[in-house]
Amino acid sequence: MNFGILLSGSGVYDGAEIQEAVLSMLAVSELGDTYTCIGVNADQFHVINHTTGETMNESRNMLVEAARIARGNIVPIQDIQPADIDGLIIPGGFGNAKNFTKWAFEGPEGSILPEVKLLLVNLVNVGKPIAALCVSPVVLAKALEGSDIHPSLTLGTTAETSPYDIEAFSQGLEKTGATSTYKTVREIQVDEANKIITAPCYMMEASISDVWKNIQQAVSELKKMATI
Repeated sequence: MNFGILLSGSGVYDGAEIQEAVLSMLAVSELGDTYTCIGVNADQFHVINHTTGETMNESRNMLVEAARIARGNIVPIQDIQPADIDGLIIPGGFGNAKNFTKWAFEGPEGSILPEVKLLLVNLVNVGKPIAALCVSPVVLAKALEGSDIHPSLTLGTTAETSPYDIEAFSQGLEKTGATSTYKTVREIQVDEANKIITAPCYMMEASISDVWKNIQQAVSELKKMATI
């Protein structure tokens, strides 16, 4: 099988979460399958200095930056059709809420890039499974907003420590028409009806080992759904 991995750049604060992206590739490979990295040929919202957290006075392209993670082997999103992949993984990172959507600035009222929405809606419509990690369920929620599809998603839990406001994120998901549920970093949410898997990963206070196990759970379920 071949799974797409959709990357919003390179770097947790302004693009794709690199560890989640690489561990997704490893999880796919460990199951004996292949992956295709997918990017969007457009500028990031901004560039963050990851040592200070400050905005840098420069511009970077999502596709070019994501190619760093993909070792140069990346496909523009407009060149991918649902028939090309057996399922899709969306690693986390602030790029999902800054570049793919405007959730970081406008919450659930923010917009989503049309090309990202098109791919996700088409995949759901043809029954291809999607695994959304960390904060990326907000991208799925925006893509399916206003449709007859109301996915069941998780961004984590309020019962354990998180660096983020899980309750506010969960309420935002509900505003888009999705159903929000609480899961720990040791769990995944499986929406069998819509073939959607979500995993908290670094939305929770977690070690890289915790995140690796969480991604393994999600990708294993993704493959299982892809064979149905």
